[in-house]
Formats: sequence, structure tokens, C-alpha cells
Amino acid sequence: MTNRVVITGFGVVSAIGNSPEEFWQGLKSGKTGIGPLDRFDAEATGISVAAQVKDFPFDKYFERKDARRMDLFSQYAVHASLDAMAMSGITEENTDYDRLGCIMASGIGGLGQSQKNSQALLKGPKKVAPLYVPLAIANMGAGNVAMRVGARGTSRAEVTACAAGANAIGSAFREIKHGYADAMIAGGCEAAICELGIAGFANLTALTKETDPSIACRPFDKNRSGFVMGEGAGVLILESLEHAQERGATILAEIVGYGCTNDAFHMTTPSGTGAENAMKMAMAEGDIEAKDVDYINAHGTSTHANEETEAKAIHNVVGDKALVSSTKALHGHALGATGGIEAVATVLSLMNQYAPVNAGTTELDDDMTINVVIGQGKEAEINVALTQDFGFGGHNAVLAFKKWADA
Repeated sequence: MTNRVVITGFGVVSAIGNSPEEFWQGLKSGKTGIGPLDRFDAEATGISVAAQVKDFPFDKYFERKDARRMDLFSQYAVHASLDAMAMSGITEENTDYDRLGCIMASGIGGLGQSQKNSQALLKGPKKVAPLYVPLAIANMGAGNVAMRVGARGTSRAEVTACAAGANAIGSAFREIKHGYADAMIAGGCEAAICELGIAGFANLTALTKETDPSIACRPFDKNRSGFVMGEGAGVLILESLEHAQERGATILAEIVGYGCTNDAFHMTTPSGTGAENAMKMAMAEGDIEAKDVDYINAHGTSTHANEETEAKAIHNVVGDKALVSSTKALHGHALGATGGIEAVATVLSLMNQYAPVNAGTTELDDDMTINVVIGQGKEAEINVALTQDFGFGGHNAVLAFKKWADA
């Protein structure tokens, strides 16, 4: 016997909003959160734009001492998780916290801490901060959330580059489906907009050198030129249907399938076969046929290497009926957090029957035989939606969601 798994809460930190309400308005407006990169001088890298979190409401959940004991990626994770928990209404009175877990992804962890302490090391080993390791290691997003909430169940981090956030949610889904947990906090967090992060991706020639924020990220466009670094966190609260109903929770959507594969092909270039297989796995688990898929929140990084294979995978698996958009053109590519942020966006699409615009795109590349949402977002009947993310190392993760129906 397996459990149905539903979503009862979500939280987000992003370039287009740091609350569920702000994030939804950002998605609906179609106005990009990409802007000038102003945290440091990046002129030598040739990169001038980023999707930075703005006006992060630190005081809502933190005290000054927390900034010394928690890297920014962990702060983002805790903030989004506490917002998600508040929305869900889970408390120790209605939930056994021994069966409440947390799986939180990060592609890199505290990269800024590594940069800062590497520089300190040049002055001698005693200059490295005593808390460097617990501040920087990638599992501390999950660790800090679990400690702050009191979640004593399944707890771990997924570290699969840009697929990590979706992997975390998929893993949490399986924990509940097969009876190992009643509820899970799941998503991704990242804060890699620092000199080291920008220089590394710039030298890999992965980042755009476009200076106009409005067209810097234009997924599937003929003139796309690279991705825009983002940051933040996206978190879902998943519960078994039985647990959610017993405590009278408001159910927002249902997660029904998860596909996880590897291309086993190349360090940074996707093969497309792995993506297709992950889509098929998620759909098969959710008993979804190609004709059933109404919307796909695509990986859509605004790079040729990704989108040529992703568009082909979408075409081969579901055809060209489903609406497709990449919300990265709004909130940037947040690496390990992106799967969490985009899962929140997909749940909002189901709740509001709305497909966000693929912002910045004006002319599809010639080989894009998919139904990309261009110009403005669309109201549409969305009963089944996929969100998919692919990472360096050949990692592929696809999640399948359905509009909530008590049947």
C-alpha cells in the first residue's frame, strides 16, 4: 500500500519576491528580477547582470547572531521553510515531529564562505574562521531548517547541481509515498553570487555577457547567449493525504510522479536521452499520458546546449500541445535552489490556472518545435503539470503535479 502525497504549503526567496504573495505577483506580471550585478566589481569577468535577492527580510525570522552562525544559503532555506510551515499549519499539536523530515538541496553550499576563508588562509591557517566548515558545507541548509523547526525525521541534502532542488522534492515525495514519513519539508537553497561563483561560471562560458536585463535571459530564443546567475530558496511542504485530511489542512496540489536519471554522457553537455527517460518515469508513476500534460515549467537555461536537447525531449515525449515556459527569465538560474523555486511556480500555475510568460523571448530558434508561452502569461486549463531540472554531471529530475481534486 502506498500513500497519495499532497502539498499544503510553500515558501520562497527569489529575485522576484521573498514571500508567496510577492512571488506570485512577480510571476503574473512577467517583469524580470534580473538587474545590474552590484554586490562587487565584476567588470573583469565581462558579466554585468544577475538575479539578486532584494530586500531580504532578515528581521522576520532572525537575530543578529544568526548571521554569524548561518551562511546566506541557509538563511534563505530557513526563511522559505518557516513561511511554508506557517502556510501549511503544521504544529507539534497536530503532527508527530519524529515523522516530520527535511530534505534540502544545495548545489554548492556556502561558496562565499569558501572564497572568504581561502583568502584568509593566505595570511596563515589561524586566520580561517572556526565556523568555516559548518557554515559552508552543503548539508547545512537541511540541518539548519531541521534544528529551527524541530523536525526529527528523515533529514539529508541532495547535491546534484541544478537538478538538486527537484531531486530533494522527489526524494521527499517517495519518503511519504512509501510510509517512512507523514510530512516533509523539501526544496533547494543557494547563494553563489560572489566573485568566485561568477568568475567560475563566466570562464566556463556559461553566463551571458548581455548588459540589458530585459533580454539577458531569453530561453529558447534564437539569440540567447547564456544563463543569468540567480539565488534564493524554494520550499514545499509535502504530506500524506491521510495526514493532511486528519488535521484539516488546506490542500494546494498533489504530487504524483518523480523521474530521476543520468545521461552518463558528458560533464556539462546533456544528451537528451536522460531527460526523456526522466519525463517518462515521472509520467508513468503518475499514470499520466502525453495528451494529459497541460503545462511544463522547463529547465530552459537560455543556453544552446540545454535547450536544443530539452526541446527535443519535450517534443518526443509529450508532443507540442503542452504550454511551455522557463521562469528562469524572471528569477534567474538559482542552481541548486532552482528546482525548489520552479516547483513553487508550478504549484502556483495549477492553483491559479495560469502559465507564466517565457520572458525576454521574442523569436524562437528554428528547431524549437514546442509551444512556448511568449509575450505574456496565459490563463489556461491546467490539470497536469511537469517541472524539470537538469544538472552538470548528467543529472535529470522531473516532477509531476496534478491540480487538487478530492477523488
